[in-house]
Amino acid sequence: MIHFKEGRECFWKMRFMSGLKISRIQGICILLILGAAACISILAWVPPVSRDALTHHLAVPKLYLQHGGIYEIPHLSFSYYPMNLDLLYLIPLYFNNDILPKFIHFVFAIATAVLICWYLARRINLTYGLLGGLFFLTIPVIVRLSSTVYVDLGLIFFLFTSLLCLFRWIETGFKPGYLIAGAVFCGLALGTKYNGLVGLFLLALFAAFVYARYNAGHKFAGFKAAGWCAVFITIALLVFSPWMIRNVAWTGNPVYPLYNSVFESVADSEKTGPENDEERPARVSHIQFRRLAYNESWAEIALIPLRVFFQGEDDNPRYFDGRTSPFLLILSVFAFWGIRTAGRQMKTEKFMMLFFAVLFLLYACVKTSIRIRYFSPIIPPLVILSMYGLHNLQSAIQDRIPGLPEWTKKTVILIIVFAMLGTNAAYMAERFNKDQPLAYITGQFTRDQYIQKFRPEYASFEYANKNLAENDKIFGLFLGNRGYYSDIPIEFGNDLLQWSAPGPEKGSGIAKAMRKNGFTHLLINFNMFNHSIKEKTIREKKIFKEFLDNYTVKKFAKHGYGLLQITSDPKSG
Repeated sequence: MIHFKEGRECFWKMRFMSGLKISRIQGICILLILGAAACISILAWVPPVSRDALTHHLAVPKLYLQHGGIYEIPHLSFSYYPMNLDLLYLIPLYFNNDILPKFIHFVFAIATAVLICWYLARRINLTYGLLGGLFFLTIPVIVRLSSTVYVDLGLIFFLFTSLLCLFRWIETGFKPGYLIAGAVFCGLALGTKYNGLVGLFLLALFAAFVYARYNAGHKFAGFKAAGWCAVFITIALLVFSPWMIRNVAWTGNPVYPLYNSVFESVADSEKTGPENDEERPARVSHIQFRRLAYNESWAEIALIPLRVFFQGEDDNPRYFDGRTSPFLLILSVFAFWGIRTAGRQMKTEKFMMLFFAVLFLLYACVKTSIRIRYFSPIIPPLVILSMYGLHNLQSAIQDRIPGLPEWTKKTVILIIVFAMLGTNAAYMAERFNKDQPLAYITGQFTRDQYIQKFRPEYASFEYANKNLAENDKIFGLFLGNRGYYSDIPIEFGNDLLQWSAPGPEKGSGIAKAMRKNGFTHLLINFNMFNHSIKEKTIREKKIFKEFLDNYTVKKFAKHGYGLLQITSDPKSG
């Protein structure tokens, strides 16, 4: 994939590949890597219950299979996202296997760990290469992503590979082939997730800047730098172009649903419901939301780029819905010890990784709601910088404290490594306790029981799948758009009034509007629905009560969710 020069530094001639004896530490690292991969595989060997899998990454491919091909799904904005990895998930879904997609996703984590090992073995030594790969695989957010059907690991792999290609482009004296390869991988990242647009901007900027710096004083160096930047962007966009063409044909916006104010997409102008209602309330920014919802001070908000390494909690938006590792930040600082005496290539690579991580992180924190996985592409560069930092610490202890006993020097480094990996191991134990994969694998839970444990609406979906006709249609109310387990056509919303414009005067108006739009049943989260009713006016409450009392019939209810049939006439059910 990336052809490093042959010689003692080449990955394929490292000791464990050539049959020579490996050290005890290297052997332990290999065993720990295999153990981590086995643990992640066990965590992944359960039915999908994560939100994005059920709303997007499995739900949309399932609809494509049911339809017989790719088609526009206007009521699901997720269906307009690029889907390089989602199309891979079509293959196991065709054979009714929705667990294998997790392993397809996990393969990209393994591939990234191999590249990290490759790079560090070449720049430092094999021990640090193996340790870097192990550290990456066990970072909490990577463990979580590796055991779920998401696409972020593909984005991480493609962007990191693109960055390594740029390193090789610089090292070989700017041979075009490596820049082209980097652009292709960047284009694949764009086709995996829109966050790749940030990577495209940064990597193209780096290509131009580094070329100009290395060729300062040469004639037309600035123009050539701009030309290489243009080549990189053009090739990346060409690789990405099938998804842009699809969205232009459907909506007029190549990156729908992003930047609609710029493209004035057809899809938005044709949409119905509150998203295009001129009277909808003004949206607050995610920064304002944190101020209001979590009562965070401006100082706390300003420190978010640092807090994400120390605070983190799965499924808690206040704490960034994920967890990284504080060692990514702490050890990376030491990567720049002695940078003045380092070679030009190493300086360039370290600073490119630093600026990539910092700029990507700052952009993610400023532009969108803050989730760990949204800036996960910075993790491989930070892992490498962390290993550089650990190596520098080890060298400093060895060289600058000569009077210290050798066993003490080794103990200090081992304590750091144990702390670094120990926190990751503790998280993995938490995931086993929370996800309970062994209970499913050993047969204590059936598939239906396991899904029901994590998705309380599942029983209602199962009832609907068994009892409703193919021409029925469900409106899911407060379901979080989780439609993968519904075999009956379903659309989602959080307000019944969105289908009744300009607004019903009686409950019959809601029933008529729902029937007019093809809905025959409601699937409701009762707790969320009841909470929303408290915010309605007295008039709206009366309308909802009349609708529910006279124009719906409860067919099934369990675990706070229920399936209601919408009737055409009062009490006709």
